[in-house]
Amino acid sequence: MRIGDLATASGLTTKTIRFYEQAGLLPAPPRTPGGYRDYPERTTARLAFIRDAQGAGLTLAEIRSVLALRDSGQAPCDHVTTLIDQHLADIERRLAELAKTRDALHTLARRAAATDPATCTEGDICTILAPPDPWAPPAAPGPPGPELL
Repeated sequence: MRIGDLATASGLTTKTIRFYEQAGLLPAPPRTPGGYRDYPERTTARLAFIRDAQGAGLTLAEIRSVLALRDSGQAPCDHVTTLIDQHLADIERRLAELAKTRDALHTLARRAAATDPATCTEGDICTILAPPDPWAPPAAPGPPGPELL
């Protein structure tokens, strides 16, 4: 199958297919007597796998490692399971970080709503972003923030 036909069948561009070949995700195909790439039919399934693995968050290096295991005759299931577990742990960590950031932004939004710009001095860059004075009396409670609604 010529690269244009493979591109049509896989929904990818010829440039992407060439890139995957250069990146070691696709083995170099045999060439026709005229020098054209002649991909085997099974290449379409391999490209679908690469696309699906990328959609699951695997990097090209990780995908290459899975394909190398399969190409060597080994089932890559244990390796894929490890990769998935690592990605899930990373996502969970990032979600926790985002939750902390969201909470900090809610606090700043409440502080911004309660800040009177007339009380800012030239020495203040931004009192909303500055840490609160630990010796200042506590602020009166305001309306509940969006996270409580």
